Parts: sequence; C-alpha cells; structure tokens
Amino acid sequence: MAEGKLKGLNPIVTAEDYINSLRGRKLKVYLFGELVEDIVEHPIIRPSINAVAETYDLAQREPDLASAVSHLTGEKVNRFLNITMNRDEVVLQNKMQRRLGQLTGTCFQRCVGMDALNSLYSTTFEIDEKYQTDYHERLKSFITEVQKQNLVIGGAMTDVKGDRSLAPHQQADPDLFVHISKRTDKGVFITGAKAHQTGCLNSHWLIVMPTMRLTENDKDYAIVGAIPVEAEGITYIYGRQSCDTRAMEAGEIDTGNNNFGGQEAMVIFDNVFIPNELIFMNGETEFASMLVERFTCYHRRSYVCKSGVGDVLIGAAAQIADYNGVEKVSHIKDKLVEMTHLNETIYATGIASSYQSTPTKSGAYICDDMIANVCKHHVTKMPYEIGRLAQDLAGGMMVTMPSEKDFKSETVGALLEKYLKGRADVTTENRVRILRLIENMTLGRNAVGYLTESMHGAGSPQAQRIQIARQMQIEFKKQLAKELAGIEERKREQLTIKISDYFGKVFDTEV
Repeated sequence: MAEGKLKGLNPIVTAEDYINSLRGRKLKVYLFGELVEDIVEHPIIRPSINAVAETYDLAQREPDLASAVSHLTGEKVNRFLNITMNRDEVVLQNKMQRRLGQLTGTCFQRCVGMDALNSLYSTTFEIDEKYQTDYHERLKSFITEVQKQNLVIGGAMTDVKGDRSLAPHQQADPDLFVHISKRTDKGVFITGAKAHQTGCLNSHWLIVMPTMRLTENDKDYAIVGAIPVEAEGITYIYGRQSCDTRAMEAGEIDTGNNNFGGQEAMVIFDNVFIPNELIFMNGETEFASMLVERFTCYHRRSYVCKSGVGDVLIGAAAQIADYNGVEKVSHIKDKLVEMTHLNETIYATGIASSYQSTPTKSGAYICDDMIANVCKHHVTKMPYEIGRLAQDLAGGMMVTMPSEKDFKSETVGALLEKYLKGRADVTTENRVRILRLIENMTLGRNAVGYLTESMHGAGSPQAQRIQIARQMQIEFKKQLAKELAGIEERKREQLTIKISDYFGKVFDTEV
C-alpha cells in the first residue's frame, strides 16, 4: 500500500498512544469560523477524542470482547479492524458496541470504519470476480497495514446531494457528489464534500465511498479509496452541537458528561489525490448499490450501540427517582420497565441480525439484512420515547437549574444548596449532576448521537421501510395462509422448498 504518514510508527496500544497519535498533524479544521490550531486540546473536540480512546482501553481491559484474531495475519487485532469470518465474530461486534455505549454514554465513532471495511471486503471480491481487477488484494494489503498499526478508520459515504430529484451526473454543480475530477497514470483526484462525518478528525484514514445506487452515466462518482486524514486538499468544518460552548466554560458539571462526546464534521475535498494502490472501486457503477446495501446492512444493526447509551439513561432516570425519594412509587417503576423494554428491543433485533449472519462469496460473514433494518427502524423511534420518559422522571428542574457558577457563588450558592436538595442524605451536587446528565443525553451535546443521529444515521426511516418492503416475502406468506385456509391446491413439496428458502439463513452451516 502507499505509505501514509503513520507507516512505520510503533503500533497504537493504549488510549494514551492513540491520543498522542493525533498530535502534530497538519489538519485544516474550522470551528466557529476560526482555524483550530490543536484539536487534541480544544475543549469542544477533546471529549470526542476521549470516546475513541476508550475503544483502546477496552481492548486492554477486556481483550476477548474488544479484540479478535485476524484471518489475514493470525495476530490479535482490535475488533473494529477485524473482518468477520464467522457468526460469533459478527455477534461480538454487537456486544462490544453495547459495552462501549455503557462506558461513554455517547457515540464512540468507530463503527462506521468497521462496517466500511467489512462491506468492502466482500464487494471488492465480487468486483474482481467479474472484471479481473485487483481491488480485493489492494484492500487486504491496506487492512493488514492498519491492523498492524492499530489505526482508526473513518468512513465517508454521505454526499451533500444537492437536488435530491437528480442523479449525481445531472446536478447543476458536479461537486455536490464526490467525484473524480482528474485522472493520471498514478491515481485519481477527487472533489466534493461529505456531510456530517462521524469521528472524521479522530481517524487516521478515511475511506471514501459512493452514497447511492449509480447508473452508467455516473462512472466518475463510483469511486472508493483510502485517504490519510491529513491529505493535502481536505478542509474540515466542525459541526455544532447543542450546548457545545458549555465545554469552554469554567467547571465541569453543566456539561452533563464532561469526559465523553461525539463528533461530526463536513469534509470538503478539493482535488485530493488517491494513488492506484488505495483505490478499491473505480467506475464499476453496478457495484455501488451492492456496497451501499452491504454497508447499511452492517451499520443498521450496529445501532445496538444505542442500547448501551440507553442503559446509561435508564440508570440516570432511576437514580434521580432515588435521589427524589420516589423510587418505590408504582408508576415510577412502570416507566423504568417500559424504558427497559424498549431498550432491550433495540438490542434484541440488532444481535438477532448478527446471529443470523451468512457467508458471502469472499468468506466474510454479513448479518441478516431484514432484521438489521428492523433494528435501525426501532432506533429511529425508541430512543425518543426512552428520552421522553427520562425527562418525565427527571422533572422540570432538569431544564431550569441555575449554572454551576451560581452554585459556587458566595451570595446565592448556599440558597441553592438549601432549596434544590432532594433526600436529606443525598448531596445537592449529586442530584444536580444526574439532572445535568439527563439533560446532556436528551437535549444537550450527546442528544446529537442518541436522538437525531438515531433518526438519520445509516439512512432515515423511509430507507429502512424500503428495504423491509423489498424483503417481506408477501407472496410466500399469502401462500401459507391459502394453504391453511384450503383456498388453493398446491403440492406440499413446493411449499416445503419455499419454507427452506425462507429459513435457510438460520440453518446454513459454517464454511
């Protein structure tokens, strides 16, 4: 593979190693209209870096959960960089994701890279099979290198799209979809922008992918390649988050979750070079839809991470009820039961999709597409209801509390300590901290990842409904009903074959 800046450095092992790997890079990052000199120490950006760093610490503390043995090298690697070659590996991704949601209470930003690598692994295999290209070998070389160095991979899929009624090649401005702007013998240059890219600044490499099904007229948009995050020609514009400037104030209570946060930015490519050895699709338009559908299949079931975040919010809601002295009231218990029911439904559908994984031609396993879409469709709704119930249990004080500075004021601080107390044996500060955490997760900085990103990430609700409609096998189900109702004569053998097809994924043997 082409040598990136980090090639040859010592592998990243610890969270501290990871944070240090982000220092000294020449990134062009704008926040509030100003160029950011050091993203690592910026108070708004640093919590998102801490969330990614936790993925390294978890691999140290719980290696069986957050590490895997690479089928490419035989060495232990971070699970976020592993290609899943059996069902257990797909399932363990989900278990790791829930655990990290519990530990950070936010988006830890590495699922998109994990899902991009896995979807590309099988897609490049099938492109090579048809066209005798060497994309798959290039990808394996790239994956082997990033596994050795233990890097963070970011995916860049969502184009800004312009006029949604027009195909990429029909846009008035061709840059509204990322496309090849120049070709040379050594590679290609790309121009365009990717919107709301999760964890892009906290990654070491970006994998640029098409965002939708493409036609033969869109060949210049059918480009997939790996780019160092600090490549020449890239500009990042950091996305605002609700209550984000609280991180720039003195104190740490008002942020709600001071240590961890998510990250989104717009990534603008201005004639950015991708060498041939890092190109994994180049004009094979008919495979764009395969890549997008496989990526969204992996990524939609990856939203089990929200069940881990939900665990934190349920715990916060239960804790504030306890601090208020109403933990034994029946309707309080009932609301906590409902929150748990919704949260476990998210997890159950995601991990069921993983348990029903099947092998692709490449040997890599992919989760069940129907159930993955059901999981993500639940995620577009259920976190909102969990958040609503958490706010119900928290009470209005969650959004009317004075600031941390007021609590520390010599003039009014003592009054707030007196009048904002709950149970006599619980400090006012602890009660305030839990209320701020609920605010953070349902209205503040981390509501970005728990609520709105749950709605639109990996495709908005209608995208899942389209996929569910494609796979719901209505004719098969109608035939089942007619057989039992005696409406139509049909050989039982034919129906048995259909049942075998329907449940085939459950009984497939390992290969």
